[in-house]
Amino acid sequence: MCTKCSYTIHSHHHHFGWDNSIEPAGRIAPGTTVEFGCVDSSGGQLHAKSTAADIATLSFDRINPVTGPIFVEGAEPGDALKITIEEFLPSGFGWTANIPGFGLLAEDFTEPALNIWSYDKTTMAPALFGKNARVPLKPFAGTIGNAPAQPGLHSVVPPRRVGGNLDIRDLSAGTVLYLPVEVAGALFSVGDTHAAQGDGEVCGTAIESPMNAVLTFDLVKQANLAMPRFTTPGPVTRHLDAKGYEVTTGVGPDLMAGAKAAVSQMVDLLAGRYKLAPVEAYMLCSVCGDLRISEIVDMPNWVVSFYFPRCVLE
Repeated sequence: MCTKCSYTIHSHHHHFGWDNSIEPAGRIAPGTTVEFGCVDSSGGQLHAKSTAADIATLSFDRINPVTGPIFVEGAEPGDALKITIEEFLPSGFGWTANIPGFGLLAEDFTEPALNIWSYDKTTMAPALFGKNARVPLKPFAGTIGNAPAQPGLHSVVPPRRVGGNLDIRDLSAGTVLYLPVEVAGALFSVGDTHAAQGDGEVCGTAIESPMNAVLTFDLVKQANLAMPRFTTPGPVTRHLDAKGYEVTTGVGPDLMAGAKAAVSQMVDLLAGRYKLAPVEAYMLCSVCGDLRISEIVDMPNWVVSFYFPRCVLE
């Protein structure tokens, strides 16, 4: 329970897709702190007793619900909504899935797979994956954004200039996010909460976990931001750095091909060294490994690297 919140927007105030005609779930003044109840990205379709067979029955009309919207008084097009991410209140339950047709290596992993996570929501100790892997946790909201100016219903899946499904794992507690405002009141919503994710979310899912998000809202008048920007309160990889990294690379003229090569090699490395099924290694890469563009100036070839934290398996 958030003790400093002025409002709570309960999880039943969720919606699917961005639409600036959705009636606000609440109206607040700048400076207000709000607690949002966020549903997981399956919309509650997956639970602690789910199996891989349930992946085939997922209704994609219920994917990535977001809680809101809230109307921020005084917000106008051209302003920026300043969101201070105060804290997350986790549930202790999560899931990671390989969904056929989705993810960076979709052509290699065509069968559904599902890992159900149980973690300590009080201590937030690293979560157990299989028999030996322990994944450090860092909660954040994968989908966080304002309503777009364009009328009608728009999918939550692709990110956009007003935010949305950004999946930036550093939008965690202490970070300050600035989002362009395109409609009166901003009409802000949030959801798709994760207990942990690697940069890239390469299999398409993280540790998808319902939880509450506590956010404080302010306005920057006539900021005229082109895109979202954010400020972190300090280092962003300290939870992973303790034992260094294994790193694979992809080199060539196409960044996407390079990314696939780097991740594919890491899947092979982890599966061979630690006796994991390849799809398990792939999902593990998604929740704690980081894709990075290491070099993009030495044409005709660029370098993409994939960093996997050794603390997870050692």
